[in-house]
Amino acid sequence: MNEERIADLEIKLAAQEDLLDTLNRTIYEQQKKLDELEAVCAGLARRLVEVREEAQQKPLNEPPPHY
Repeated sequence: MNEERIADLEIKLAAQEDLLDTLNRTIYEQQKKLDELEAVCAGLARRLVEVREEAQQKPLNEPPPHY
């Protein structure tokens, strides 16, 4: 009976270790993706500031280039 219980506990422990490894890998991959998305957002925010600054420097009533 004791050996059976120990075997069951070992099986449960192995399953929990596998689950923990899977969760750790998932969290790692999600963090990498978050870091990439934050970098993209920061780049877009910088570009938005640049576009706003460029728009403020141009006169509003300037005729289009084809005139």
